Amino acid sequence: MPYQKLPKDVVVDSLVVSKSEHNLIAYSKGIVIKKYTVSLGKGGNGKKQYEGDNKTPEGNYYINSKNPSSGFHKNLGISYPSPKDIAVANSFGRAPGGDIKIHGLKNGQGFIGRFQRWRDWTNGCIGLTDDEIDDLYDHTPVGTTIKIIK
Repeated sequence: MPYQKLPKDVVVDSLVVSKSEHNLIAYSKGIVIKKYTVSLGKGGNGKKQYEGDNKTPEGNYYINSKNPSSGFHKNLGISYPSPKDIAVANSFGRAPGGDIKIHGLKNGQGFIGRFQRWRDWTNGCIGLTDDEIDDLYDHTPVGTTIKIIK
């Protein structure tokens, strides 16, 4: 089944990721416009606590960058770490890490497509198919809020 793109004129103004549901919901003007099935950090359940734990963070963030030429097929940068995230990592005597993104598959591996959803494989990021990140990237401006929940 071919990927169904968002309408051209739609602007995503908020995102919500439910880690327990493995989904990312895109909103425009308070209306759900798309629901994506995602892969998460391979570190298992729970909040990201420090760099290297391979967990996906939880909290309120925003999209702080867009990169069309990363090691993965495009990405949207997430504003992790927050001051609270830094304090948690410091309590473990560790760095909080960074570079948390919503991204497609590793370059050259786009053929994996939807099979990427069969397991959590990222280092704490939110993984989509290449078609999905192409579409989300085109409709999501820097500054868009993203809430990541359990």
